[in-house]
Amino acid sequence: MVLVEAVYRDTEDFPSKEMFGLTAQIRRSAISIPSNLAEGSARNSRKELIYFTGISCGSLAELQTQLQIAVRLGYLSAEAGCVGQAIRVGKLIVRLRNALRPEVS
Repeated sequence: MVLVEAVYRDTEDFPSKEMFGLTAQIRRSAISIPSNLAEGSARNSRKELIYFTGISCGSLAELQTQLQIAVRLGYLSAEAGCVGQAIRVGKLIVRLRNALRPEVS
């Protein structure tokens, strides 16, 4: 949720021509991350939670790519809060996924 808030704050000043393009896509990707974690945790099995955690990882990868595009276009600083927060969230999701996966003997 902190990542979503950071994304909204950091994309607020993007060019108006990007409102229905890159800005909207970045925001959708960010919202998808906690939404899929919430859906997975509300499901009936560990397997489904692992599945939705994977979807969150995919959304995070999309977001990180879009943030790098925004940096390259000069819309966003490489030091923007959402960029660093995306890296932190990535580490947390990977740890969660690894913790949920059964150990192979």
